[in-house]
Amino acid sequence: MEYGNDAGGRTNLYEQLARIGKVVVHPKRIELLDLLCQAERSVETLAAATDLKLSTASAHLQVMRHARLVETRREGTRVFYRSAGDEVCRFVSALGDLGRARLAEVDQILREIDAGHGDTERITRTELLERARSGEVVVIDVRPVEEYAAGHIPGAISMPLANLEARLGEIAPALEIVAYCRGPLCLLAPEAVATLRARGRSARCLADGLPEWRRAGLPVATGVEGLGGTVHGGAAHLATKSGRRR
Repeated sequence: MEYGNDAGGRTNLYEQLARIGKVVVHPKRIELLDLLCQAERSVETLAAATDLKLSTASAHLQVMRHARLVETRREGTRVFYRSAGDEVCRFVSALGDLGRARLAEVDQILREIDAGHGDTERITRTELLERARSGEVVVIDVRPVEEYAAGHIPGAISMPLANLEARLGEIAPALEIVAYCRGPLCLLAPEAVATLRARGRSARCLADGLPEWRRAGLPVATGVEGLGGTVHGGAAHLATKSGRRR
């Protein structure tokens, strides 16, 4: 007997693990988890971000809370959700990696998206750090401001996709721009690069995003110090800029 005699205990173990399976069986729950791995959000904000009715978003979040993948806090009458820990976000990232490795459809969708944005050119973390030392590149975080405040690459400028064109004049034309967002499956950075190139700017995407940057052991800053100001020089101190980190 490969697993011994305790068949009942083994069954109970897998039943507990299946609670997590009940979360990832629905695409909207995966999307909600992905958002919560970026920053804490209210139920109302999550519903709007995922195009769900408030009641539907709440129902999905209750399933996720039952599986202990998310936690809550109250602020007056509002309920805020957050991921239950780093291991939850590692699980979400691993799910994306598995999908890209084993599902040809995922890879095809990503290729089509890249083609639609003019075959987005990507830069690795190592390349970015090397370019940053020369001061010839500026890094922009195109996620929503609350995600930037919760954690971002040190030295990166918060420039959400919705505000990108209006704020483009803040970056000196001679600088190369590197945009990043939530990771390889996020579409914000490719859209930003397409917009920048259409305006004649030199721009590339970071090959991955903030979650992968954090998992690589690189510093992560918090707060809103990069929300404004004209940029005339590059991010020479990208990985060493002072400020709150975690």
